Amino acid sequence: MEVQVSVWVNSRLWEIVGNPTIRNVSDRAMTDSSQVALLGLDRAELTSFVESLGEPAYRGQQLRDAVYRQRVASVEEISTLSQQLRGTLTEKGVAVGLPRIAQKFVSEDGTVRYLIEMGDGQTVETVWMPEGDGGEAGDGSEAGEQAERFVDLNPTGAEALLSEEKPIAALKRCATQNLTDQTQNQKQQQNSDQGQEQNSDLRQRQRRTQRQNQGRSTICISSQVGCAVDCQFCLTALLGVKRNLTAGEIVGQVCAVLKDQQVSPPEDRINLVFMGMGEPFLNYDNFVKAARLLVEEVGIAERRMTVSTAGIVPRIHDLGGEKIRPKLAISLNASNDALRTRLMPLNKKWNLEMLMAAAKAYPLRTREWITFEYVLLGGVNDGPENAREVVELLRGMRCKVNLIALNPGPGIEFTIPDAERVAEFQKILRESGVPAFVRRPRGRDIYAACGQLKRTVEIATAPAP
Repeated sequence: MEVQVSVWVNSRLWEIVGNPTIRNVSDRAMTDSSQVALLGLDRAELTSFVESLGEPAYRGQQLRDAVYRQRVASVEEISTLSQQLRGTLTEKGVAVGLPRIAQKFVSEDGTVRYLIEMGDGQTVETVWMPEGDGGEAGDGSEAGEQAERFVDLNPTGAEALLSEEKPIAALKRCATQNLTDQTQNQKQQQNSDQGQEQNSDLRQRQRRTQRQNQGRSTICISSQVGCAVDCQFCLTALLGVKRNLTAGEIVGQVCAVLKDQQVSPPEDRINLVFMGMGEPFLNYDNFVKAARLLVEEVGIAERRMTVSTAGIVPRIHDLGGEKIRPKLAISLNASNDALRTRLMPLNKKWNLEMLMAAAKAYPLRTREWITFEYVLLGGVNDGPENAREVVELLRGMRCKVNLIALNPGPGIEFTIPDAERVAEFQKILRESGVPAFVRRPRGRDIYAACGQLKRTVEIATAPAP
C-alpha cells in the first residue's frame, strides 16, 4: 500500500507540472485525494516546481519562506505570490499541506500533547515541553550543557546544579554528592536577616533559571502512525503500525506546533527529539529528509536534534555516514539478552553484541556522546545487578545514560520502580564512571510522557480551549 501511494503521488506531480526533474520526489503528503502538498519539498524541488510552471526561480524562495518560515496554512495566504499564480496553484490541486491540530491537551506542568491529523485522516501525537525533560544533559551539546545547569528543585534533590566547569567532569564529581532534607531544614532555620538574604538569592536563582531555560523548549515528534517494534512497556506498541509518515508530515508536525506556540527558529532555540510514535529507522529515508528540511528550511540547529532507535543496527551504521544527522540515542532498557528479548522482541534480530558493536563503531563528532535510554521497570530490570551489567556493556564507550522511571498506562503490566531503586541504579552507574541522568517525567497526567503516546482522548484533563 505504501508503494502504491508513493507511485500515485509521483504520477500526480508529473501530471501537474510535466517536469521530469522532480518525478523522483517520493512520498508526497496529501491533503486529500486530489491535492499534493508543498510541505516536504526542499529548495531545489520548489525551484524546479515553479520553473516548470513558467515562473522565475525566485518564486521557489517565496514558497520556501511561506511554507517553512511563515508556516501559512493555505496557498491563498502566500501574499508574495501574485493572485494569478495563487489561483493557478489552487486550480492544479497544489496545497501547503500543513497538518491540522485535531485536539490539544495541556498538563499541569505546562506540557502540551497534540493530536495531529494528516490529510488521509490518520492521526499522530506530538508533544511540546516548554522546559524539556533533561534528556539532553551530558550529550556534549550546547543544549546538554543547558540541561545540566538547569536548577531542578525537586523534593529528592536528585540533580545538582553544575558549576561552570566542563559538564561531564563536573557531573562525575557530583555523582557522590547528596542534597539532603536535613541540609535544607538547617537553612530554613537561619535568622530573619539570613532568611531575607536567602529570599534574595532565591529570586536571583529563579531569574538565572529563566535565562538558562531559554533554548530548553523541546518538541517530540512522531515518524510513523503507530509502531511495529512492540516494546512491552510502551503504550504506542498496542496500536501496531498503520503506515510511515512522509518527510512533509514529519516536518508538518513541527511547523504546526511552532505556529501554535508562536515561536520561530532560529531566533527561538528549540530542541527536537524523534521520540514520538514509531521507529524512525524503520522509516529511514523520510526521517533523513525530514531532518535535512528541519535544519535547512525550518532553521532548527542540527546539534539540537536527537533521534532515538530501538536498535535497528544497519541504520545506525547508515546514520553515521549522513551529512546532516541528529545526535544518536539508543533505547537499551535491559542489561542482558534474555531480559532484553523479553522486553523488546527486536533483540532476537539484533542482539546486544551486535548493538554494542554498532555503537562502538559509530563516528562521534567533537564533544558528541551517544545516549543510552533505560526505562526502569519495578522489580524487572532495576536491580543493582542490572546496573552493574549495564556498566560492563558500556565500558570504554563515550556515552551517557538517561534513566526513565516507567510511565504507566492501561494495558501495561509493569509497575513504576521505587525511587530508592532508581537512585541506587543511578549511583552505581555514576560511581563506575558512567554519566547517568534521571529524566523528569513530563505530561504524565495527559498521557504525554515517554512511552504513553497512544492517541488517548478519554483522560481527566480537558482539552485546552
